[in-house]
Amino acid sequence: MEMVINVSDRNSPNRLRLFRNPWLEKLTVISLGAFLAVWAVLLPGIAVTGFHVAPTVWAVPLVVAGMIVWTLTEYALHRFVFHFEPRSPMLRQAIFVIHANHHADANDPLRNLMPPIVSIPVGLAVWALSVWVLGAQGTWFLFGFMTGYVIYDLVHFACHQFPMKGRIARMLKTHHMRHHHFKVEGNFAITGMIWDRIFSTRISPVRKA
Repeated sequence: MEMVINVSDRNSPNRLRLFRNPWLEKLTVISLGAFLAVWAVLLPGIAVTGFHVAPTVWAVPLVVAGMIVWTLTEYALHRFVFHFEPRSPMLRQAIFVIHANHHADANDPLRNLMPPIVSIPVGLAVWALSVWVLGAQGTWFLFGFMTGYVIYDLVHFACHQFPMKGRIARMLKTHHMRHHHFKVEGNFAITGMIWDRIFSTRISPVRKA
């Protein structure tokens, strides 16, 4: 098994290296252009599949439901999985690979987006579960869920890489930056900020770093 290491990549002095194996390491990064290219193909593909296997008046409500469920999933994963603090060294390494490396080097543009090696298998699992529960119409739920995911990842990328001007954009960025820079756990949501209010994990702006 590859050891997880926290050292600089020789080819990129500012990047934390996660795996010794160069092929595994490449799977942990993705550029904005590659991310957009992948999902510019996959999202329309899911929609076309929905039109073929489940033409239904319930398509729009299922898409909306999928997007809402994504926001809650995003919050729950970030709070309970990504910030889980295990005692096991092996689990700590796994959490570092999954998310903690992002806190160690938050502005690395190649690790501000989830690579397809993770997002595609997760999407397939959600598709299988959706079809099992809803039948073929579950494809529309998947479309909403994955659309929510893509929006989330692009907003997350923007929070770290762009000035984010405008009232809503600035609010999204401020919310996430408090998660990174305030010395208190909270602000686990990226796009579904309402969940931090509902579950009382919103970081108050009066708290100091």
